[in-house]
Amino acid sequence: MTLPTRFRIAALCALLFAAVAPAAAKAEMPRDVVFDVYRNGSLFGEHAVRFAQLPGGELRVDIDVELRVGFGPVTVFHYQHESEEVWVDGALQSLQASTLKAGDREYFMLRRRPDGHVDIDGDIVEALHPSSHWSGYTPGVPAVLNTETGEPMAVEIEDLGVGTVATADGAIEARHLRMTGTVAVDLWYDAAGRWVGCAFTIGDQDIVYRLRDA
Repeated sequence: MTLPTRFRIAALCALLFAAVAPAAAKAEMPRDVVFDVYRNGSLFGEHAVRFAQLPGGELRVDIDVELRVGFGPVTVFHYQHESEEVWVDGALQSLQASTLKAGDREYFMLRRRPDGHVDIDGDIVEALHPSSHWSGYTPGVPAVLNTETGEPMAVEIEDLGVGTVATADGAIEARHLRMTGTVAVDLWYDAAGRWVGCAFTIGDQDIVYRLRDA
């Protein structure tokens, strides 16, 4: 049975956040990352990761994803994800996330308590790295925090070595990782560890991220 388009698109959006544990956040200020997202060759939306240093020296990471599919003036699918992470010395201190999918909005909040325990919406949970992609992934890590749902997710990660990935400025050399869960998601990082590419296929839909500024 073939699923209606809106359900197939919703499934692929979940994959954007059902990823793998990133390596510890880097001490230096990362460069902003903005992708145009394509679905079967047509522009689908935008995925942006922007960084700022707070007055106390903390690193704030703002993530915004906006995806739409329409036929003429009618929007048949709308996905939106917004999150804010705060890091200190490579450790996640807080995360707030809001996701609109299939007309429903989900929200959760994570904070690190003074005693070091991690709390999500009042419950102490295992400290897992968030699946927000920007800081890279460590092969062999068995689980991460899904930043769409606030739940842990089992994953497998492979390091496929150095290759090339297309950007708006042309092809660049990048480290290639593959995350295998329900589908295989390919991710690329440049020599500085900056996230520079993403691609996966689900059903009859090929999703490609194209970095605007390499």
